[in-house]
Amino acid sequence: MKTQMKSTASAVLGIGAIALLGLTACAGDTTEDAAPEEEQEETTQDEGVTEADEDMDDDATAEEEADDDMDEDMDEDADPAAELVGASCGDYAEQVPDGDGSVEGMAQDPVATAASNNPMLTTLTAAVSGELNSDVDLVDTLNGDEFTVLAPVDDAFADVPEDDLNALAEDADALTSVLTYHVIPGQLSPDEIAGEHETVNGDIVEITGEGEDLMFDDAGLVCGGVQTSNATVYMIDGVLMPEMAEQ
Repeated sequence: MKTQMKSTASAVLGIGAIALLGLTACAGDTTEDAAPEEEQEETTQDEGVTEADEDMDDDATAEEEADDDMDEDMDEDADPAAELVGASCGDYAEQVPDGDGSVEGMAQDPVATAASNNPMLTTLTAAVSGELNSDVDLVDTLNGDEFTVLAPVDDAFADVPEDDLNALAEDADALTSVLTYHVIPGQLSPDEIAGEHETVNGDIVEITGEGEDLMFDDAGLVCGGVQTSNATVYMIDGVLMPEMAEQ
């Protein structure tokens, strides 16, 4: 009887040991199976981080290129001499190299104020400010909106016979008509100026040619594309006469 019980106990212990060894083997297999999955997850995450970094680098490069383009545009817009055109622009720069009447100086003020600082435009300044005729003062009008101004230089007024100039100065309506014939609403760059344009007085001025060869009716270009804070100025070598004034 005792011998039988011992045999039974030995058998149970043997079965238990085999079962324990089986569980240990299963656990080992599970660990080995889990390791490749974890490595695969880490690899996928690493690839995702790399792609995200590359996308961020591309975005940063695009932003830098856009900033560079913007800086170049701002630099060009900030340069008041960028669109100057005319064979006599160099003479103008030599005559007025700096100060309020220079290219840089005029860009800081509205057009009537800027013209008053330019020693090449003294007669025009007198005409628009009421000095020639107290009933003709266009300063506030010219400074109050955006314009393209065709500005006869002093030599152009000197070519007008004195009697004709005095008669014009005494007739407020005629003087106003002539002066406003030199003003076009809106700012026109040298690339846009050619064509027929309605002036502030209602008549049409014809501008032909391009670059240094621009013509304003019968007047030639001295220096154009001069910027003020509210206008683009083309200094010309003749005084333009609208149809009403010619009649």
